[in-house]
Amino acid sequence: MRFLDELNVSGKRVLMRVDYNVPLKGDAIVDDNRIKQSLPTLNLALDNGASLVICSHLGRPKGAPAPEFSLKPVAVRLAELLGREVRMAPDCIGPEVQAMAEALKPGEVLLLENLRFHPGETKNDPDFSRELAKLGEVYVNDAFGASHRAHASVVGVTEFIKDCCGGLLLKKEWQYLGEALEDPARPFVAIIGGAKVSSKLGILKALLEEVDSMIVGGAMANTFRKAQGFEVGTSLVEDDLLEEAMAIMVEAREKGVKFYLPVDFILGTDPKGGIASGVRTYQDIPADEMILDTGPASHTLFAEVIKNAGTVIWNGPMGAFENPAFAQGSINLCRVVGAVSGMTILGGGDTNVIVEKLGMADKFSFISTGGGSFLEFLEGKELPAFTALENKS
Repeated sequence: MRFLDELNVSGKRVLMRVDYNVPLKGDAIVDDNRIKQSLPTLNLALDNGASLVICSHLGRPKGAPAPEFSLKPVAVRLAELLGREVRMAPDCIGPEVQAMAEALKPGEVLLLENLRFHPGETKNDPDFSRELAKLGEVYVNDAFGASHRAHASVVGVTEFIKDCCGGLLLKKEWQYLGEALEDPARPFVAIIGGAKVSSKLGILKALLEEVDSMIVGGAMANTFRKAQGFEVGTSLVEDDLLEEAMAIMVEAREKGVKFYLPVDFILGTDPKGGIASGVRTYQDIPADEMILDTGPASHTLFAEVIKNAGTVIWNGPMGAFENPAFAQGSINLCRVVGAVSGMTILGGGDTNVIVEKLGMADKFSFISTGGGSFLEFLEGKELPAFTALENKS
């Protein structure tokens, strides 16, 4: 695969796919980390005399324009971060947009409107891809977070532009995640949290082939504890995956992987409740209460497993962290992983939010910008965006 630092883009108009799918509250950007992560690639192109046409999706507008999913707030913030004007296009394709792109001079920037305002984006429609390709002479994909999707802006567009490559962020993801699995320093510990076992089955099974220890937390752990025959009250649980959960624990034992679940939990009656109702061990969960976070004994156990790790991969929170009453397990874990002297790799939107809230981004070796793409890469799946770029190379 080729990357932007290997191409001469002087005087060229670069169509760059980024991941600006940032959380918004009205017109305010709640977390601009994804925009900041793209800056090295943008600045490299601009410093080398290119003009930029930037494209991204935001949210799920279902193939039609929706004002609440406009990228206009992103254009404002991007201009502040770049220290130069960022023009906002009224659409992402069409004659008017093409004229705006062709009028760009070296050093100028145009941000296209949300790609998903057109159904052709998610359908990888050739006609949409062709129209998008008209906007650039060189194509750069720096959107690792969208690289697991076979969409027009990450796959189809490469059929219609001769020079295609990856950006610096894509290169960084490729190198760090590849290194983590190719020759990890040991002990290698995986921490997998979040709500559903069903969304993490692939990575759980893949990592069992690689790691020395695995910690499972979040609501996922409820399914594993219920599979062992324990009461989980009114907690979120996937009853159709109890056998699968038990099979994973059996496989871990057979492979010699140490498998850890929370040994105590913070309970409540509602994830949005203002206060917790107490701490109970996993053998003593009342039938009318809900598991919403890991408890202090679990923190002590997990800290012992993690502290001397050579490599740690962490994806997913330990509880309903959006509510301060049930955030302590995730906060404790973040601090423990942040103190590890070995390589620490984090991925997934929720995990990244925890880190940003604590101001601990500089404590980790690498924070992936991907969610689904992070998981699929670690599973060993071929990402459509990577395949498209490799084919062009």
